[in-house]
Amino acid sequence: MPTAAEILEFADDEPPAGESPWVVPQTREPIVVAEPDPEWPRRFDELAARIRTALGGRVLALEHVGSTSVPELPAKPVIDADLIVADPGDEAGWLPALEGAGFVLTVREPWWHEHRLVKHANPVANVHVFSPDSPEPWKHRIFRDHLRRDDVDRECYAEVKRAASRIATAGAETVMEYNARKQACIRDIYARAFAAAGY
Repeated sequence: MPTAAEILEFADDEPPAGESPWVVPQTREPIVVAEPDPEWPRRFDELAARIRTALGGRVLALEHVGSTSVPELPAKPVIDADLIVADPGDEAGWLPALEGAGFVLTVREPWWHEHRLVKHANPVANVHVFSPDSPEPWKHRIFRDHLRRDDVDRECYAEVKRAASRIATAGAETVMEYNARKQACIRDIYARAFAAAGY
């Protein structure tokens, strides 16, 4: 498990010189933020069943995170999940089984907590693969659980998401650029979420 200091730290480092995280290049498509859909938890369950069938005991933890995991929060209609495996860097140990189940590796970031991102088309999903000692899944759960409890922060984040999606779509921006537009709000909410969690 990561230390408290690791959980509270944010790393905005660029990739090492000459490295790119993108296995599949980014695209520029309209950023659609949909109103809350009560079907999103069921879609996560469908996704989780597919992952567990493919990986069996190699799934150390699997959590629904991101905006689709928060009732009453608008979101891009993409299920986000955090998958913990023993060693994301040992791709031969987990990736072929997921590829056989229809997942596609799109991001590889060994310099950032050994993070990998695999995508799925049905249900549409982003699955973030981390190791047991990565702080990122802990951050995601703290943020999710705070937004589930806090009506004010949830509504504030909803408004920022809607505004960011309008600007990003009008400017034909990437999802990463859309995410950057939300970052100040996200960091503010994280500060309150960490405090509420006792950090």
